[in-house]
Amino acid sequence: MKINNNLIERFSGEQKVYYSFDEAEDDKNNLYPIEYLNSLNVSGVPPHYLRLNTGCPVILLRNIDPSNGLCNGTRLICRAFQQNIIDAEISVGQHAGKRVFLPRIPLCPSDNEKFPFKLKRKQFPIQLSFSMTINKAQGQTIPNVGVYLP
Repeated sequence: MKINNNLIERFSGEQKVYYSFDEAEDDKNNLYPIEYLNSLNVSGVPPHYLRLNTGCPVILLRNIDPSNGLCNGTRLICRAFQQNIIDAEISVGQHAGKRVFLPRIPLCPSDNEKFPFKLKRKQFPIQLSFSMTINKAQGQTIPNVGVYLP
C-alpha cells in the first residue's frame, strides 16, 4: 500500500477522492463512532479514503460481472470519474480495451469475526495496483516485474 500511495502522488491527470460510507450492522446503540469505522483497514475491502487519478491502474476486489470480464483480480485503467460511477477500461485478458462502469457497492469483509460487529462499507470495489502482493499477481502474464524487499 505504501508504494501505491507514493506513486499516486507522482501521477498526472484529474484527481478524485472518494470516501466510503461505513456502518456497523446491528449496532442499535451506536457504540462505534463513524471515525473509528472509517479508520479500519481490512484485507479485501477498499480503504475509506480512495484517491485516484485519470489513467491510474486499479485492481477489482470482487466479482461483479464475470461474463464481461469483471472478476476479482481484473486489472483496469481509470478513464473518468463521476460521483457514484467510475469509467474504467479493462487492461488485460480477453476483454482488454473494453470500457466498463463501476458502481459503489456494499462490501463486508470475509473475516468479520475479527470485530465484535459486522462492518459494512459502501465503496468502489477497487484499489490502486501500481504494486500488488504475489498472491494477486499469481496467474497473470506480466512482461516486466519489480520486486520490493524492505
